[in-house]
Amino acid sequence: MTSHCFMPGMSRRAVLALASLLAVLSGPVMTGLSPAGYAHAQTAPADPLGSWNDGPAKQAIIDFVRATTDPANPNFVGPEDRIATFDLDGTLWVSHPMYTQVVYAFDRVPAVVKAKPELATVEPFKTVLSGDQAAIAQLSTKDLETIVSVALSGMSVETFRAETNKWLETAQHPRWKRPYTALAYQPMQEVINYLRAKGFRTYIVTGTIQDFVRVFAERVYGIPPEQVIGSADTLKFGYDAQGKPLLTIEPNLLLNDDFSGKPDDIYMFIGRRPFAAFGNSTGDRQMLEYTKAGRGIRLAMIVLHDDAKREYAYGPAEGLPNTRVGYFPQGLYDEAKKQGWIVISMKNDWKRIFAFE
Repeated sequence: MTSHCFMPGMSRRAVLALASLLAVLSGPVMTGLSPAGYAHAQTAPADPLGSWNDGPAKQAIIDFVRATTDPANPNFVGPEDRIATFDLDGTLWVSHPMYTQVVYAFDRVPAVVKAKPELATVEPFKTVLSGDQAAIAQLSTKDLETIVSVALSGMSVETFRAETNKWLETAQHPRWKRPYTALAYQPMQEVINYLRAKGFRTYIVTGTIQDFVRVFAERVYGIPPEQVIGSADTLKFGYDAQGKPLLTIEPNLLLNDDFSGKPDDIYMFIGRRPFAAFGNSTGDRQMLEYTKAGRGIRLAMIVLHDDAKREYAYGPAEGLPNTRVGYFPQGLYDEAKKQGWIVISMKNDWKRIFAFE
């Protein structure tokens, strides 16, 4: 085959010498690196946990992954058993000053009352419609559950998905003025990606209505709908006006995926005990206990919100302000220390909190 790349009168040896010179000029000399340094820069792997500060929490994750994925390690875990579960609110994204699902339900109340005018004078809908923030802040947990149940039911699953998507596209957090989906914690995103790259299946296990989470979980966290386990209302099979089959959400709680409901539902839907679990409040205690009680090496981690400057500070563990949203009492903190759970200090362990920082 005849080459047309040679200049007339230039030998092949000269061409090769010129090519070598060009490679040098365009390589490490031009970048200011030695050949060895250039090679290292090209091959050095990026830190999969780059948003974490070096310390016990980050090292615990790395040690756990190394131990469970090395066939020569006595704590090796087969791919079929590599399960990691994550709570959502306060663990994977911001949950203050109010759970995102509840904010969405509040925003739906006017439409619900329009469809059912009799609710306008019934509590807690009357309080929500008043716009009195002080009164709304005093609503009980039962009141909030009633609002969520009524506001997020009575529609087909397709309509629910469409309405939730529409809300997520426009709703913004009052503090950061950004979409709620932009407030996912970057360090936890990295943990999910790191585990997944090492063969773990990652699940969201949350007290939030699972249909709400399934709308954005795959887009935000890379977790598909079938790997979202959450609270759920009953469904009713029927037909629309054109005779097409549909499922309608009814205001009757079927699964309460919180507290002891989490290990129950993990076994029901996964059938395997997690080797790693992540939470942030009393609602995650039993999931962490269940995970840690398994054979071999297990990783249980719990996020402590102790950074009022970059996010929020609440507990009341370790003298932090009390809260009803993401309650983390001193007793839970003490249990974490006793049981060998890793307490993640948002202030000390996270180099950055959000991707937009």
